[in-house]
Amino acid sequence: MLNITIGTNTSRKKVVVAPNTVLRDLLQENGVNTGVGTIHIDGIPVQISDMGKTLEELGVTDKAYIISIAKADNASK
Repeated sequence: MLNITIGTNTSRKKVVVAPNTVLRDLLQENGVNTGVGTIHIDGIPVQISDMGKTLEELGVTDKAYIISIAKADNASK
């Protein structure tokens, strides 16, 4: 089993999941909106093509932070 901290840059929670859990499913089950930010696993951005992979396929072996970092639409130009 894997110890995952999942959420956004403002709200996080800890869950325990199986290594064969698909990233997209994990995010949906925990209410993380994937359309408003970039998903990171331990600080490394996840590609859209990786959303259907299992945590094991993504290299998570024990624990990880899976965080959605919100896009800043109002950033200075």
